[in-house]
Amino acid sequence: MGYVRPFDPWRVTSLCTCPFKYTVNPYTGCSHGCLYCYASSYIKRFFEPRPKADFLRVVSRDLRRIPPGSIINVSSSSDPYEPLELKYGYTRSLLDMIAGKYVVEIVTKSDIVSRDADLLMKGSSVVSMTITTLDRSLAAKLEPRSPPPERRLEAIRKLSELGIPVVVRLDPLIPGLNDSLDSVKGVLEAAATAGVKHVVCSTYKLKPDNLKRMVNEFPELIPTLRELYLSKGEKIHGYLYASPSYRLRSLTVVRDQAHKLGLTFAPCREGFPQLIDEKVSCDGTHLAFKSKRD
Repeated sequence: MGYVRPFDPWRVTSLCTCPFKYTVNPYTGCSHGCLYCYASSYIKRFFEPRPKADFLRVVSRDLRRIPPGSIINVSSSSDPYEPLELKYGYTRSLLDMIAGKYVVEIVTKSDIVSRDADLLMKGSSVVSMTITTLDRSLAAKLEPRSPPPERRLEAIRKLSELGIPVVVRLDPLIPGLNDSLDSVKGVLEAAATAGVKHVVCSTYKLKPDNLKRMVNEFPELIPTLRELYLSKGEKIHGYLYASPSYRLRSLTVVRDQAHKLGLTFAPCREGFPQLIDEKVSCDGTHLAFKSKRD
């Protein structure tokens, strides 16, 4: 199998409400070092990122079987704009192949994405920027090698000014760290001011390795996590979710704040379809199609 594959999280459709799309990761692993990351549970040596072998040749071959106009996600498990991109340029080369021919969905937490605005403007595209908190000190602990939140907001502003639609991913909400009303309002207000039109949100998914990282850095969270996840949580496809009542309550707060700012909203893999706004794709790709029509 090649590198461009159908996006099929956990091989289930009940929780994933994204439209059908393909996904491709130019790199294996990620250098951002996010404590909450669950990709490290299924990708070996995840925090030792490396480029995919023979990436451009394999992708060029893969694209021959992908119908033009399909949605291609870049990328679902490893940030396409981690520092390796500045050395290898695989993401930019990929965009040069697909922009204008496919609908491009970028998912990142790096401001490097604004470098490729010229390619993203060639066709239908949408950028999803993850911002978990505006608190720089907290972000430095949660995402120790990621660009700080103000640089991500600046990238959003640059892309938005060029007419490239941008989604903010408030992802994940972590009990006791970034789920307060003030924290949520801060992120969404800053994102809206920078030009964001749509909000995607999900809660922290617990795996043994990310739990270890989280409690090592934030031991004060142990009682809260024990109650919400171990006592009242539920296991879904190998991931431990917080209690349904916590998730519904927290996601509703984010939705309500998004609506106050005139933003659309959708949760990600949470099992609450009633929270998804009408006429939107949960991943924000509806904005790419709308941009194309406009």
